Amino acid sequence: MKAAKIIAIVLVVYVGIVVAFESLLGYFQPANQSTLIITTTDEEGASHDRVVARLRSNDQLYVAANHWPRAWFRQTSTNPAVEIEMNGIRSSYTAVAVVGEEHDRVNNDNSVGFAFRVLTGFPPRYFVRLEPR
Repeated sequence: MKAAKIIAIVLVVYVGIVVAFESLLGYFQPANQSTLIITTTDEEGASHDRVVARLRSNDQLYVAANHWPRAWFRQTSTNPAVEIEMNGIRSSYTAVAVVGEEHDRVNNDNSVGFAFRVLTGFPPRYFVRLEPR
């Protein structure tokens, strides 16, 4: 019984750490030279900005859904027309879901560390290729 309590406490603390990390990351949305701002549109027509990491593979531009909160990623599947701001320049793109061999290649070319995976609660990782319009 004591072991079960300890495991439960450790699990609750871990979930708290993941929720705190993801919440702070979402709130502050840290931006730098390796990020971009993606603007997506929800089903009601409202636009939403999100800072995401800029990824490259085979000279193509990608972004990844690396976290549990991923409304922007779901919005790209219902409305793939997105706006991207990189280095202060806004451009129109089409978001294309990445699957199969391409997904594996992009994942291998842009791996994330184990510590990051721990802090984010081991979410599944999805990619979007950004095609200029």
